[in-house]
Amino acid sequence: MRKKLVLSTIVLLASLLMSPFIAHADLIAGEEIITLGEDLTDSQKQQILKEFDVDENDIDIVYVTNEEEHRYLGDFIPAAQIGSRAISSAKITIGNKGDGIVVETNNINFITEQMYVNALATAGIENAKIQITAPFSVSGTGALTGIIKAYEVKSGKEIDEDQKLTANEEMVLTSDLIKDGVDEKDATDFFNKVKEKISKEKPETEADIRQIIQDVAKELGITLSEDRLNQLVELFKKIKDLNIDWDKVNDTLKNAKQKWDDFAASDEGKGIIDAIKGFFKAILEWISSIFSKG
Repeated sequence: MRKKLVLSTIVLLASLLMSPFIAHADLIAGEEIITLGEDLTDSQKQQILKEFDVDENDIDIVYVTNEEEHRYLGDFIPAAQIGSRAISSAKITIGNKGDGIVVETNNINFITEQMYVNALATAGIENAKIQITAPFSVSGTGALTGIIKAYEVKSGKEIDEDQKLTANEEMVLTSDLIKDGVDEKDATDFFNKVKEKISKEKPETEADIRQIIQDVAKELGITLSEDRLNQLVELFKKIKDLNIDWDKVNDTLKNAKQKWDDFAASDEGKGIIDAIKGFFKAILEWISSIFSKG
């Protein structure tokens, strides 16, 4: 719980320093679009719009249906996990080239921020600040579908169906790795590193892809079962065959990380980080003093 609190605090602090984002060259920095789950009640819808600090009369809204969730996720996870209602919603803020993707979540219990980032990069979305939320704790499976749909509406450019399906499959397999006991950071790093190696080495055969996956897994200390390895080989075969601009994908993932690195290295960033460290140090010393008195 403490680790999640620290990570959430860091993500929030980093996001406060980031300028508006852009998802496509034809889009205008600062534009916003909302995606809402179609099964929200009126009061829940108003609650989410208030959280996003937007007026429904002044912003574009795209609705995502439960049927669409099942269409893009039904082959990869049980129907019960997807559920029967589309609830999770998102606010996408468009901005400037080179900013990467930053995701913040609230009440999402299945998909993590970095899993969204990786999947959206695979789907071809380059730079965006995205807030994902729900009125109560939900899996968040509908949010990715909604974000891609909203991006298509805003840009007027349709994303390839195979690319959408592959992005969803990647998101699910990342979650599966975490369920297998792989650390969340290692799981997302694994997908990033495999993509990077595929883009650089341009493997020609299935055996080449399998070797890349095994090499990255070994590098990160990840043990893969034969079944999981086979699933990953099939996924990365699809990713390799997609019409993806790998330089843009790598830039998208690296730029988001670079923004945090730049912040952490700045005087302001160091001051805030030191303050956070000091806060937790004080908490630990207080707890220690209580036990020592006992």
